[in-house]
Amino acid sequence: MTQNEKQKLTGDEEIIKELCVSNGLCYEKVCQEGSGEMVLEMFFSGFPRMVGLSLFPRLSSLTIVGQSISSVQGLEHCPLLKELWVVECKLNEISGLHNCVHLQKLFLYDNNIQKITNVEMLVNLHILWLNKNQISVIQGLNSLVNLKELNLADNAIETLGHCLDSNFALQNLNLSGNKISSFKELTHLARLPRLRHLSLKDPQSVPNPLCSLYNYYIHVLYHMPHLQRLDTYDISSKHLKDTAESTVLKKMMYYTMRVRCAQRQFDELKAKLRQQRKNQIQLPEEKIHVLTHMLRNMECELSHVQSVGKKSGEPELTSDFCKEHSHELKLQHKLEALKGRLKFWERRLQEVEACHQHNLALASDRRDMMVHCLLLELETVGNIRFEEGNTGEPWFTSCFDLLLSRFCAWDYKPHHITGIKINRIIRIHNRALRQRFQDKVHSLLCRQEPSPFSQNYKRCMEYLFYLPDPEHSCESDEILPILENGFKTADAYKALGRESAIPLSNSVSVSDRLRMTFMQKKSCSTSGSSPGDILPFRHGQLVISKVFLGRSAAVKEGLPIDCDHYPKANSVYLSTCSKEQKHTAQTAPDMLCPSSLPDSCDCRQQQKLWYIFDNEMVLPEYLVDFEYVTQDTSQPSPDSSSSSHSSLADAPSVSRAELDLDEKALNMEPILKPLPKLLSLDEKSILTVARANVLSQITVLNLHGNSLNKLPEISRLTALKQLTLSFNEFTHLDDISHMPNLEYLDVSFNHISSLEGLRGLGQLIELDVRWNQLTRIRDDINVLRKHAPALLRLDTRHNPWHRNECVRMVVLGRLKTLTYLDDAFVMEEEAAAAVQVAARSRINQASLMAHSRTDSERPRSLSLLSSAHLLTQISPSPWRHSQESGWTTKITALNLDGLRLTRLSNLDRLVSLRWASFDNNELTRIEGLEHCTLLEELSLNNNSISKLEGLCAMHRLTRLSINSNHLQCLDGDVLDQLPNLHFLSVESNIISSLHGLQRSRSLFELYVGNNDISTTRDIYHLKALSSLIILDLYGNPLVNKLENYRIYMVFHLPLLKALDGVAVETCESETAKDVFGGRLNADMVAEKLGHTNYRDLSELNLQSSSVRMVDLAPADLFSNLHSINLDHNNLTSFSGLIFLPNVKVLSLNYNHIESILPRQKAQSHMNNKQILYHKVSSSGYGQQNSRPSREGLTDNLEPLMSSLEVLHLGYNGISNLINLQISRLTNLRALFLQGNDISQVDGLDGLQRLRELVLDRNRIKSLSENSFCGQGVLLDLHLAENRIRELNHLQPLTELRRLFLDMNKILDISELEKLEVVPSLTELSVVGNPVARRSMHRPAVVLHLSTLQVLDGMTVTLEERTKAELLNNEAQGSSSGGEVTLPGLVPLVTRPAPLRGAGIHSLPDQQDDTHDTSRYKKQKAVISLLRGVQSDFNFRQIRGSSSHYMTALQQTGYRVLSTFPNAESETRYQCHNVPRPPPPPPL
Repeated sequence: MTQNEKQKLTGDEEIIKELCVSNGLCYEKVCQEGSGEMVLEMFFSGFPRMVGLSLFPRLSSLTIVGQSISSVQGLEHCPLLKELWVVECKLNEISGLHNCVHLQKLFLYDNNIQKITNVEMLVNLHILWLNKNQISVIQGLNSLVNLKELNLADNAIETLGHCLDSNFALQNLNLSGNKISSFKELTHLARLPRLRHLSLKDPQSVPNPLCSLYNYYIHVLYHMPHLQRLDTYDISSKHLKDTAESTVLKKMMYYTMRVRCAQRQFDELKAKLRQQRKNQIQLPEEKIHVLTHMLRNMECELSHVQSVGKKSGEPELTSDFCKEHSHELKLQHKLEALKGRLKFWERRLQEVEACHQHNLALASDRRDMMVHCLLLELETVGNIRFEEGNTGEPWFTSCFDLLLSRFCAWDYKPHHITGIKINRIIRIHNRALRQRFQDKVHSLLCRQEPSPFSQNYKRCMEYLFYLPDPEHSCESDEILPILENGFKTADAYKALGRESAIPLSNSVSVSDRLRMTFMQKKSCSTSGSSPGDILPFRHGQLVISKVFLGRSAAVKEGLPIDCDHYPKANSVYLSTCSKEQKHTAQTAPDMLCPSSLPDSCDCRQQQKLWYIFDNEMVLPEYLVDFEYVTQDTSQPSPDSSSSSHSSLADAPSVSRAELDLDEKALNMEPILKPLPKLLSLDEKSILTVARANVLSQITVLNLHGNSLNKLPEISRLTALKQLTLSFNEFTHLDDISHMPNLEYLDVSFNHISSLEGLRGLGQLIELDVRWNQLTRIRDDINVLRKHAPALLRLDTRHNPWHRNECVRMVVLGRLKTLTYLDDAFVMEEEAAAAVQVAARSRINQASLMAHSRTDSERPRSLSLLSSAHLLTQISPSPWRHSQESGWTTKITALNLDGLRLTRLSNLDRLVSLRWASFDNNELTRIEGLEHCTLLEELSLNNNSISKLEGLCAMHRLTRLSINSNHLQCLDGDVLDQLPNLHFLSVESNIISSLHGLQRSRSLFELYVGNNDISTTRDIYHLKALSSLIILDLYGNPLVNKLENYRIYMVFHLPLLKALDGVAVETCESETAKDVFGGRLNADMVAEKLGHTNYRDLSELNLQSSSVRMVDLAPADLFSNLHSINLDHNNLTSFSGLIFLPNVKVLSLNYNHIESILPRQKAQSHMNNKQILYHKVSSSGYGQQNSRPSREGLTDNLEPLMSSLEVLHLGYNGISNLINLQISRLTNLRALFLQGNDISQVDGLDGLQRLRELVLDRNRIKSLSENSFCGQGVLLDLHLAENRIRELNHLQPLTELRRLFLDMNKILDISELEKLEVVPSLTELSVVGNPVARRSMHRPAVVLHLSTLQVLDGMTVTLEERTKAELLNNEAQGSSSGGEVTLPGLVPLVTRPAPLRGAGIHSLPDQQDDTHDTSRYKKQKAVISLLRGVQSDFNFRQIRGSSSHYMTALQQTGYRVLSTFPNAESETRYQCHNVPRPPPPPPL
């Protein structure tokens, strides 16, 4: 034994002795007692090795703490070990555990372990602690299926990935103190179904970077709702998880709208591109049409000349033969010229199409970039945000100026580039990268050793450019990962064959050289790929980054760019004028070098190429979409509507010389005389054209260039082999059937929309259907496959096929005999691929296995993909080659997008299907899903479905998407069977009405953009959707047609949170209420009445409906409307009522009417709300505090509402009749103005047909000379409850019959005597006036008004009139013979006759003056009751010689009798639902 071995043995003995002492064992007896020991512990002894464990074979728990052990040894003797602690030691690796298969707890924390290895055999392990080590990657845990607790805190882990997917029993996971910075990494933990405790920022560790990001807790709670504790906090509350769920749901709705907006912008741009292409191909198509027509004529003529020559036999050298030969040569020469011109225009079409596809691809890339940015914002819960700039943003201007200052046109002189155009600048807000950058800079500045940049570190900050090098990139788009994760590490760039550093530059040209070189080489190798642009690198994207240069040094010649060669430098730079750049110029001569330019520019002296060694010192801040401007291209100005729309390339224009060549070719000799066109075909015309005698002998028939649309006699040509029908007017081919010998058919240049008519063409070899209107490729090819089985050549070009991109594949997959398609040879590989694609267009077992999943729950992912798409992307296929019976019943998700399915079949066994997608197929019906009753999500976008039939069994359906189909309506009966439908998207269909949607009451989101909805009444179908919060109607005619569309929608659907992809702001809701609140229009009428039969409407009663304005347009819809009641509303003018043509009765009591028409105030004096009202037509906004002169308002004003006869304007606060402009209602018969503030009666000049005027309860003090100057036919005048003292100026009222002056201030009987000027007065009431307090006025009034029949509500009897006359005579006699005093004589008072009936008393005799007050009150009650009767019954019409009575029971129990003698008919009545009397005859 060597000395070393002896020392080691002695050391082992010491370790064993210490072990025995620590565990209370006797060293001498350890061999005997150790076999029974099960627990051993060793603390802080500093021993270097694990020895003596062979003495403890039954050991189940071993704890070693604070030793100097570098590896685990000796455990092969402890097969029963269940718990092992080797902590705070110096372990470098995990080893020596291969025999510990029963191990359940393993604690290896606070060591130097760098990799997780040699634990695969520990299948029974429940607890594993590896915290406080140096582990950077989680690996080797796949076999630990029973692992319940894992502690990896305080390591260097940055990513999680799928490393824990197999540990589905994991319940407790601690990842605190690591370097996880992305929320995406946390989503992988959502696949651990039993995880209950998660720590990412344990109090004992440093938090992970992602813990400082926004919405950290929301993200974790949403993705892992089963968690009970997070970072030592209890999160088991259902309220917390519901809040997280609600927050995420709102965010997903928001980003759904944003993505749809991006798609909408792309669709708009695509439509512009299509229109651009349409405009560009118009001329080529016209030229091709003309040239082809001439070419066919020449071919016919040449064929005829050659056939004549063959029939003549051997040619003779005569003058006729020479002429014929010369004519034939000319025809051939012209044919060649025409073919040459046709090739030119066909190339022109190809150039236009190539340019269109290039622009479309460019727009598609930009759309994809924008969608990716939006999805990235959603996935990071706003911690990465992208802000698109505009000229109003200061940062946009600064960035724009920076780019222009770093662009030098001299660098691009060989490519004739004169400038750079910036199409879009996006500002990048990446919170994680910014925090990392700031931490890095801070750490560099806080180092112990002094640094030159620690004092003024801002000098080391620089903005540099980066453009990807396509040649040395392993990703198709290198920009996107930079936006999310920042730049790669230096080692990653070295692995790509580049320098071991991040290459940046302060010059646009220097940073773009590699890309330009690559694109030029690619363009040369694939010439003709972009014929519309000779500059293949015109469009590009660059990243502007903020860079902390730190210590920088110049690149040393011959020294590789590597941090190892520049140990003290953070970055190195290379001047473009250095020798290293000369090598680049030699290897890439087309690229720009300073030496290649004749002139010099100062910019080159400052251009540098920087190499940064640490990617954490580079922060991407801006993404710039640019294009180079050349001398030979004039770029249009940026689209003001969208900054994301850059200028688009145009195909080269056609020169005048080319057009002259066409004319020259068409005018070449010989010029053929035009032949008469055949409009119809009969036997004679057929024989004439074919130059034959018998129909059965015709084998070739050329009917080119006629106007035929039918071929009734063609079936009789049984021997016909070749038929030409080009340039005719055919729309179908029903007549071409059962022609067994036909081999060639040319129907090009017609208007054929379907090949359905072709039948029985068994020998057809060649078919030409170019330049027609065919759209349905699959249906037409099925016809050919069935009825033309021998077809070899087919030309389908220049038809408006639906989905033109897949036409060739569909044709080759179904017509397997074809050798030429569209004048191109069919390769065997191409045909075989097409057959395979056709085979996949049917649902079978293979397609179900390949595209189905069996997950029981939808993945909790911040993704906008449907569940079917998401599951098929992230979940592996559950199927193997051998399948058990009933496997189809386990399918829950199915994604059959883009398989060209024509029908849904073989789905009857998918009874568990919950999520399905059949996008981008050719389905025409929804069928085959009757047994899928558990279906929750269904997507049928981009098909040809025209009806919603087939969904009635899906009562659990929550999301339905049928975009880009042929839907014309939304069947309410079907939607009624979908009670749980929350999401409905039917964009890009041909839906013209939203009727039926009111039955889908659970809708949250509704997308109906790009349809044909044009009427506002469709919006009322949505008012029943009380849960609707997101609505998209963009692209419908209603959006552009309806004035103030947005606030109109917000008003009628007040619960909306977002409309057309834009959130509804609070100010919009307030504006909507101001503008549309109380607006009476046709839609409101339809909503109130429940129908839209406006022409059948004769009465409209909308009392107390908060109407503020009227806009019943068009007025013709309401032509039969005669009566309108708008009492108790908020109208300030008649507004739109004046346009209704046949309204006779209008009631506007209890409003705020100030004028018939809203008069305009000076714009400068209008407040914001009034200006808003002013912008809306028929707003009804009245004028306040404006009293223009009478002449200015009444002179030369056009009459209004010529049919109006009865008008109620009571209780409107009217103070001035001139401002009211009532005089313009010239046909008015009855006017009610009671309860207003009128003080002067004027402005009634134009009411010359007025028969009744009610002015009760106003403030009238007197009557002026002009008050009633035009009321010569007035019958009734009500002036009760005013302040009238004098009765002057009543002379014009010659036809007045009834006058009511109750409750005024008439004092003297002489005022009543003035009524003698009213010769026709039959009824007068002055109750409540001072003059009538003692009824002393009755004799005088009766005496002076000889025609009076009713006074103060009581009939004037003959007895009363006689007594009045006697009293008058006695008074006159006494005055002439002296005064006679009779004691006890009281004034004579007329007593009315008692009314009939029991219990009816007459009015009591008036007593002395002490009872004046009580009598006055009783009289006032009588008058008030009379007025109520008059107002309620409106004085029923009086006709003939009969008398009508009005009785009213007073509170005192007395009755008053009022008798009306014969009078002309009246027309005043209210708008109640009772029969109306006929209108009075015109005066």
